[in-house]
Amino acid sequence: MGTYVNPNNESFRSDSHSSIYVDKTGMLSILNSALGGTKRYFAVSRARRFGKSMAAGMIDAYYSRGCDSKELFAPYVIAKDPEFGEHLNKYNVLHFDVSTFFNAAKTPDDIIPRMDRRLLREMIEEFPYLEKLKPEDTAEAIDLVFKNDGIRFIIIIDEYDCIVRDDPENSELIKNYLKYLRGYFKTEESKKFLALGYITGILPIKKVDGESALNNFSEYTMTDPGELVGYFGFTQTEVDKECRIHNRNMEEIRDWYDGYYMYSDAPEKTAEEGNDYENGSVRIINSRYQRLHHIYNPNSVVEALMRGPLVSYWKNTGSFGSLRKFITLNYAGLKEDVVYLLSGGRRKVNINNFQNDLIQFKKKDDVLACLIHMGYLGYDAYTKEAFIPNREVAEVFQSAIETGDWDDVSDALEKSEDLLIATIAMDERKVAEIISASHQNYTSIINFHDENALAVAIMISYYTARADYRVIRELPAGRGFADIAFIPKREGEKPALIVELKWNRSARAAIKQIRDKNYTGVLSGYKGDILLVGINYSKKSGKYSCRIEKSAL
Repeated sequence: MGTYVNPNNESFRSDSHSSIYVDKTGMLSILNSALGGTKRYFAVSRARRFGKSMAAGMIDAYYSRGCDSKELFAPYVIAKDPEFGEHLNKYNVLHFDVSTFFNAAKTPDDIIPRMDRRLLREMIEEFPYLEKLKPEDTAEAIDLVFKNDGIRFIIIIDEYDCIVRDDPENSELIKNYLKYLRGYFKTEESKKFLALGYITGILPIKKVDGESALNNFSEYTMTDPGELVGYFGFTQTEVDKECRIHNRNMEEIRDWYDGYYMYSDAPEKTAEEGNDYENGSVRIINSRYQRLHHIYNPNSVVEALMRGPLVSYWKNTGSFGSLRKFITLNYAGLKEDVVYLLSGGRRKVNINNFQNDLIQFKKKDDVLACLIHMGYLGYDAYTKEAFIPNREVAEVFQSAIETGDWDDVSDALEKSEDLLIATIAMDERKVAEIISASHQNYTSIINFHDENALAVAIMISYYTARADYRVIRELPAGRGFADIAFIPKREGEKPALIVELKWNRSARAAIKQIRDKNYTGVLSGYKGDILLVGINYSKKSGKYSCRIEKSAL
């Protein structure tokens, strides 16, 4: 039993004895079915804090010969699998985290040699007869142990993409690192000694000449999670259950931490069903019926349930610094797309040309694809659209912009709270002034040519309203669509707002349309105050006018 070779089960023991533990051991049945077969290579890429390392510790505990985990797994779903005992603690396991050695190395050239020296030393400690056989590297040592003992290895590598992410310009190091990995997974010897290959990271496997550098791996990503969809992150059902246990408001948790849309095959289905974007709905994607799963960042949900406050726990990871670097890259249309996403919109993204590294960006879609894999954007495989998934990530975007050099957008966001206060106070002049100032900030980004462009600017101008409102564009209402509806999350604290936009008309005409078409009817059953907000932009004068009236159902 060692740190890297045949580790114990303490990692899984600690995780499973936490105050909140969600049983993900069903994934082991999927791995068991692949053992020794041609599909025994798993590459799992997820954003930070999505439970990748917890799953790796679970795999250690189940397969490693360095521990006895029968009682530890007894309460969980894997114990009901008929093959539970057949594979339990029956394999040699090598498990290491690349970032450990990356951070400890004094120079880039020392990363791989240092890593292999440490792993080889522990292999020799675990199998002393290797001392006489003198293997040159860890992969050879594994082969020698298999030939001597006849017991296959399970190799688990955490943060396999660390070198690609953290030293992206060092092409020679990356080339040597990929060559090193192939020694474990792509040699004739590995075909014999490997029972299971399991690697985890944030990015999918780097592409070389347009193809995966480890093309024998099946990849399970943020955009295509396959049958592992429910094993990383929390599902809607799991979050609902934990909210009931901890007496928390499910809608508030959803507002903050939901929003990662992931599909998996639904072979039992013969027709589409459910509403768009609805958890459990079925759609045809790539000629297959697939079911939509809403996936939550598990770390954030646990923090919120245990600590209480609904805040952005990603802010504690320094993530806005990384985000700022990407969104300020100089690619045509990128800034415009980010502003549109901030307004609550969605953008079509071609994710197929992303090379799975942090430097080979050729156009804005490559940057957006990178942000999807890193968890900064959600992605809908059905519509092929990207979007900001939830309020937690929206706050990370806001922090990234406020600490960056997008002064125009930052200024508008800073005025957002003042705009909401002025609107609720029915200060028409102040509302018009703030929106006019924001308009000037956006003229270099948004081509103001119609009401749709105007709506994007207004949505950004009211950006902080999302803290207290559900903000919906083109909400079906009465005999038409309200341009923007602000529906209070907690009735009675603030008035509902129905906003109608006009282009070269008048603010009074906007109010008249709200009343004539009964847009307030969408709030049937709502008992609080309602403000009707008419906003007009005059292209000729370049000025805004505003009219605000109270209404009651």
